[in-house]
Amino acid sequence: MKVREIAERLGLTWEGDGEREVLRVAPLDTAGSGELAFANSRRALREAQSSAAGCLLVPLDFPNPGGRTLIRSKDPRAACARVIPWLHPIPQPPPGIHPAAFIGADCDIAADASIGPLCVVGDGVRIGSGSLLFPGVTVYPGVEIGQRVIIHSGAVIGADGFGFVFEEGRYEKFPQVGRVVIGNDVEIGANCTIDRAALGVTSIGDGTKLDNLVHIAHNCRIGRHVVIAAQTGLAGGTVIEDYAVIGGQVGMGDNVTVKSGAVVGSGAGILSSKVLRGGGEVWWGTPARPLKEYLETLASVGRLPQLRREVDQLRRRLEELEKRRGS
Repeated sequence: MKVREIAERLGLTWEGDGEREVLRVAPLDTAGSGELAFANSRRALREAQSSAAGCLLVPLDFPNPGGRTLIRSKDPRAACARVIPWLHPIPQPPPGIHPAAFIGADCDIAADASIGPLCVVGDGVRIGSGSLLFPGVTVYPGVEIGQRVIIHSGAVIGADGFGFVFEEGRYEKFPQVGRVVIGNDVEIGANCTIDRAALGVTSIGDGTKLDNLVHIAHNCRIGRHVVIAAQTGLAGGTVIEDYAVIGGQVGMGDNVTVKSGAVVGSGAGILSSKVLRGGGEVWWGTPARPLKEYLETLASVGRLPQLRREVDQLRRRLEELEKRRGS
C-alpha cells in the first residue's frame, strides 16, 4: 500500500512522499525503506529520528524538520494495530469443526464458529457466532461461550473449582455444580484455566482479555473490558469490575474486590477480602497498597543500610561517653 492510501484509510494526515510503497510493518530499530514503524514512547520518539523506516507513525506533535515521510496520530500504537492486518493478512481458520475434535451431545455451536483439532467440547456447551477455539482447547460440559471469542491452545474452561470441606480428619470434595459464562469479544490466552462455580456462575464480561497462564477460580466475576497479564491467579469469589488493569504475576486471595478502573501493578499480592479503590488508582506491592505509599515504603527500605550505620555510630559514641563517666 502507498503511504497516502494508508493515511486515508486511517483518516489521518501524512507528510513527505505519499506515493511511497509500504510492504510491511517492522520494529523501529530494524525497519527499512519499504517498511512502516510506529513510535509513541519517549525512548522510541528519540530513536525515530535516526530510524531507516520508510514511513513513521508518530504523535501529532512529532518534530519533522527533515521532511520525513510520516503519518500523524493521537495514538500511533492503536493506528499501527489497524494497519498490520492490511499489510500482514492473518489466515483465518475455516468455520466448522475439525474432524479430530471431540464434540459432546446437545451442544449449540454457531455454524460460523471454528473448532480446531484435538479440542474437547463437553455436553451441553454453547459457542457463539464467530468464535475460534485453537487446537487443544478443553471445554467442560455446560459452559456458555459468547460471540467472537478467541480461546488459545491448552486453555481449560469449566474444570472443577478447588473446593473441599475438612471433616473427621480428612478433606471431602464440595461438589462443583455451577457454570462458566463467557461474554462476547473475549480473548483467553494459552494454558489459561477458568473454573466452574461451586454454585452459581463464574463469569467473564464482554471484551475482557486474559494473557497466557491466567487462573480464574470458582465463582469469580470478571467485568467488561478487563485486562489481566500472564501468571496472575485469582482465588475463589474474587470480583474484578469493569476496565480494571491487572499486571503479571499478581496473586489475589479469596473474595477480593477490585473496583472499576483500578490498576494493579505486576507482582502485587492482595489479601483476602481486600477492596481496592478504582477510578485510576494504582496499587503495588505485597500487601498491595496505593502506589505513592508503596514508593515511600520502598524509599524507606532503601535508606535502612545508612540508618543502620548511623545507629552503630551513635551506639559507639554512647559507649565512649559511658566509659568516660565511669572513669
